[in-house]
Amino acid sequence: MILKVNDIQEMAGKIKRNIQQVIVGKDKVIDLMLTSILCSGHVLLEDVPGLGKTMLAKSLSKSVNSTFKRIQFTPDLLPSDVTGINVYNQKTGEFNFKKGPLMSQIVLADEINRATPRTQSSLLEAMEEHQVSVDGITYKLDEPFFVIATQNPVETGGTFPLPEAQLDRFFMQLSMEYPDFNEEMEILRRFRENNPFEDLKPVVNSEDIVEARKCFTDVFVDEEIMKYLLEIVRATREHEEIELGISPRGSMALFRGIQAYAAIQGRDYVLPDDVKELVRPIFIHRIILNGQAAVKGRNTIEVLDDIINSISTPVENLQAI
Repeated sequence: MILKVNDIQEMAGKIKRNIQQVIVGKDKVIDLMLTSILCSGHVLLEDVPGLGKTMLAKSLSKSVNSTFKRIQFTPDLLPSDVTGINVYNQKTGEFNFKKGPLMSQIVLADEINRATPRTQSSLLEAMEEHQVSVDGITYKLDEPFFVIATQNPVETGGTFPLPEAQLDRFFMQLSMEYPDFNEEMEILRRFRENNPFEDLKPVVNSEDIVEARKCFTDVFVDEEIMKYLLEIVRATREHEEIELGISPRGSMALFRGIQAYAAIQGRDYVLPDDVKELVRPIFIHRIILNGQAAVKGRNTIEVLDDIINSISTPVENLQAI
C-alpha cells in the first residue's frame, strides 16, 4: 500500500483524537510525538511527576495495534533485565533466550535517570540500530520500534544524569507542563466517574506506521528552507554562550522532522514556521551551554530563541512548482 500526505494526516488524526479522549490540552505535544515516531525517533519526556507523562505514553501505545512494555528503571536494574538473558534448559541441555521488555514495538522507559549508566547504556544499540545483542547474538527488533523515556528534572537524589551521547539518541525532548484552569477542570470532569484510558481501542495498525515512514520524505523542502535550517545549526556552533553546538545528526533530525510535521499537518511542502516549531524540542537536549551563559543566568531555550530571532525568515513561495 502506497500512502500519500493526506493518508498520513488521516492516520495521525485518528491517533491524536484517540489520545485526546484521555489526555487534555496537549495537542502540540501529541503532534510532536507523532512526528518522532514517524521519523523512527525516540522521545524524552522531562517534567515533574503527576502531569500525565506515563499516561500519554500508554495512550499512544494503546492507540496503535502493537506490542507494548513498561520498564520501571531503578538503581538495581541490570542490563539483562532490559534486553533479555539466555537461560539454561536442563531438559534439553541448551540455552534458551528469554526476551526482555526492550524487545517490544513501543517501550516506556519510566524514570530512566534512576538506573545506573551501565543499564542506561543497554538502550543505546536498540535506539540507534533497532537491534539487541546478547551473548554475541543479534536480534532484530520489530518495527515500528519507539522508546518513550521519562525523567523528573527536579528530584536529583538517587539519579544518574543521562550522558550527552545517550541524550543525542533521543529525537526530541518534550515537556508536558501544567494544565491551565479550564484544562484542569476538564480533567476533573473526565475522570470523575471512571478512567477513559480503560476504554481506548487501537485505531491504526503498526504496519500503517511503517508504511507512513516510507513516504513522508516525499514532502518538498525548498532550497531556501534548507539554507534557513543550516543557518540556525551553524549559529549554535558559533554562539558565544554555547560550548557544544548541533552536530550533523541534529541537523538531519530537524530536516526529517519538518518533513514529517508538515505531512501530519496535511501539507506536501515545508514552511519556515515548521522549522521554528521543531527547533526547540529537537535541539534543546543536544546543546551544552558554557560558563558565560551560567553567569548570565541564561537557559538553553532563551539562547535558542535569540538565535532564531537573529536569522531572517524566508518569505519566498516555498511550494513545489
